[in-house]
Amino acid sequence: LMKGDGGEVLYIGKAKNIRARVRSYFHGRSDARYTVRFLVAKVAGLDYIVTANEKEAFILEDTLLKRYKPRYNIRLKDDKTYVSIKLTLSDTFPRIIVTRRVKSDGSRYFGPYASAHKVRETIKFIRRLFPLCTCSKTEFNNRVRPCLDYQLGICAAPCVDYISEERYGELVDAVTLFLEGKNRKLISLLKVRMREASKGMEFERAAAIRDQIAALEETLREQKVVSHKGVDRDLVAVAEEGGKVLVNVMSVRDGRVVGGRDFPFKGREIPLDEFLSSFLSQYYRRESFVPAEVVVPYALEGRGGIEEWLSDRKGKKVRIVVPKRGERLRLLAMATANAEESLRERSGREEAETNVFLLKALQKRLRLKSLPRVIEAFDISNTGGVLSVGAMVTFREGEPDKERYRRFRIRMSDGPDDYGMMYEVMSRRYRRAGGSAGGDRGMPDLIIVDGGKGQLNVALKVLEELGIDGVEVAALAKEKSNASIGGEGAWSRAGKGKGERIFLPKVKDPVLLREGSKPDLLLRRIRDEVHRFAISYHKRLRKRGIASVLDEINGIGPMRRRALLTRFGDIERMRSVSLKELLTVEGINEKIAMAIKEGLERASSPS
Repeated sequence: LMKGDGGEVLYIGKAKNIRARVRSYFHGRSDARYTVRFLVAKVAGLDYIVTANEKEAFILEDTLLKRYKPRYNIRLKDDKTYVSIKLTLSDTFPRIIVTRRVKSDGSRYFGPYASAHKVRETIKFIRRLFPLCTCSKTEFNNRVRPCLDYQLGICAAPCVDYISEERYGELVDAVTLFLEGKNRKLISLLKVRMREASKGMEFERAAAIRDQIAALEETLREQKVVSHKGVDRDLVAVAEEGGKVLVNVMSVRDGRVVGGRDFPFKGREIPLDEFLSSFLSQYYRRESFVPAEVVVPYALEGRGGIEEWLSDRKGKKVRIVVPKRGERLRLLAMATANAEESLRERSGREEAETNVFLLKALQKRLRLKSLPRVIEAFDISNTGGVLSVGAMVTFREGEPDKERYRRFRIRMSDGPDDYGMMYEVMSRRYRRAGGSAGGDRGMPDLIIVDGGKGQLNVALKVLEELGIDGVEVAALAKEKSNASIGGEGAWSRAGKGKGERIFLPKVKDPVLLREGSKPDLLLRRIRDEVHRFAISYHKRLRKRGIASVLDEINGIGPMRRRALLTRFGDIERMRSVSLKELLTVEGINEKIAMAIKEGLERASSPS
């Protein structure tokens, strides 16, 4: 038992060799997981308990986990998250009901199941075949005539003695076999009863049993046969991705797959064998049916103790198997594929929910009228007005939509004019789009421009001139100095502090971005992405321009061009160096150096 400063139990583990196991946690290179290092840093003391055998250790660990609920051990979700089917066997006429609480009250519980809707559908199917009652004890004891369920044929009305205790017990036995997945055994039992009823001249009862058999055989046809051995087994598969873990338990009863359940965990702070061992103890502690085989993907320390414990619960021998080949390995691969798919699907849902929450926070932060599901951002990149380019990136549902990224080669030639270049790029983007906001109609919900109030006003002017309504606009700028540029310097002089700011239409003061704010982090991410995209396009065009100039010079091939660019970087630097410096480049002689100087001078002179 690893304990913290206050004596609280942080983690409980078991091993044949406690010394080696404890050393594995405190040895620096033994486990690189952050959570393990975090746990070790919090441990202030250790206690240990010696047991007589592995089974005793397994039971003791389970007892201590329930008692202390340590933070770093895994825990299945509380039963109240799931639903179970309950047979009240302590009653003279047991009821079948849906419950979220499992108690030690003499009842038989089946589950838990993740879907309450599917459980209720199952109970409807069961009651059509085997009409058990569902009314409360008070209703049962005070009823003087049959209820509507009897009229519908889904209750045998034991409350008014329409069925004997013995016959009702046969219904309960049949339901138990059905819920255990032993349909073939149940059909054999029903066939015996049908023949007995027929021999006893109870033809109506025999016909009802015949219909039950037909319905069950139809169910059997729908279930996938995965083994002809007719064995009961559970296949326990583990999937891990992005720090999250999901365990899938696929149940095979009588050779057929009868269902699977997913158990998600936020992470795995302990080694896999400990994780799986702890999972099995918690799972089968609340699972009423224990199969003959439990198939797992990893060898478990203390497997013998777990097998003994499960055998005691079942009353028969239970084996834990790690398959190497054959049918078991194929079935485990099927369970693993289900676990991986469930984890991806769950992660996708969580990510979508997280992004919607983030966009709602951004909507509130920027006082937007609608949720910014589609965001387009613009940036300009140029060197002194030469070779100017624009870039646009699109974020859909908080994630980059790279198919909608756009590059623009600036056409204006009046020298450096940031406002004019932004006007040109945005006009070209939205001239043909038209309409109003909404990603499906070609327009975004929010436009972000890199810059201050000036760029914001340019964006608003473009939208106004093109008759585009309903699209929100914001400008994202960095504080440069206290000098007043278009009124922006007043922000610093007012003592608001330097940093990144958001300018909004018809709002006097800009919004200062906060460190750690999730919507503000999204804005920074969008700004950084459009800046990266613009710079990469600008660099590509510059390299293309340099290459075209050098390619026109005789004697310059790919090798020499690469050597020149590696040494000097760009055309301007090459143009400024002396012949002597050019000759220091590998592969450049005096004749080629003279040709380079003459070629660069021709390229720079006006035509």
